This record gives sequence, structure tokens and C-alpha cells, in this order.
Amino acid sequence: MNLRKTIGSVLVLGFLSLSIARAEPSATVQLEVGFLLGYIEASGCEFYRNGTWHDAKEAQAHVRSKYKYLVATNQIHATEDFIEKAATKSTLSGQPYEVRCHGGPMQASDQWLRDALARRRAL
Repeated sequence: MNLRKTIGSVLVLGFLSLSIARAEPSATVQLEVGFLLGYIEASGCEFYRNGTWHDAKEAQAHVRSKYKYLVATNQIHATEDFIEKAATKSTLSGQPYEVRCHGGPMQASDQWLRDALARRRAL
């Protein structure tokens, strides 16, 4: 009977740790990430990823899917985590993502998003 209690306790602790490990980012982080995802989609910019250009809608969908995975694995604690882990470079190739807006020069996506975040925070 003692073994059953021990196993039951271990299982309960395991389930509790799973719920803790999958904590949602703070409301502020969620709002800022939502803003940045909307910023990507509404930008009208082109996004270069792994040798191919993508429109803003495709880029936003890709970055959003990475964000969802990172949230599920408890890797997003700040908006900067989102930028660094989901919107900076390819997880597969390690190549940086780049952005080109309205025929302008290419720029690193991480700096482009950090600038947008700084402008939002300054409001």
C-alpha cells in the first residue's frame, strides 16, 4: 500500500510540474507579441528565409507557428525572447531572416522588430 501512495504522489507531482512548465507568457508579453505579429502582417514588406522571399502574410504565419511552439515549451518569458527565438533566424539552417520594405534595402528582421517594439514602448 505504501508503494501505491508513493507512485500516486509521484504522478501528482509530475502532472503539477507539467502545468507549471507550460505557463503562458505574461499579459504584457502576449500583447507585445500580438502587436509584432500584426506589424509583420500589415507591413507590406518581403521576408527572406532560407533562400526564398515570402510575403508579409506568409512570414507572419511562419513566425506565429514558431511562437506557438516556443510558448508550449516554455521558452518565451519576454518579448525579446520572441524576437530572438522565433523571428531572427531559421531554426533549421541557422540563416538570419531579412526584411525588405517597399523596395528599400534589406535589413535584419531582429533589428527591424526591435525598432518597432521600441517605438511601441515609447508611446
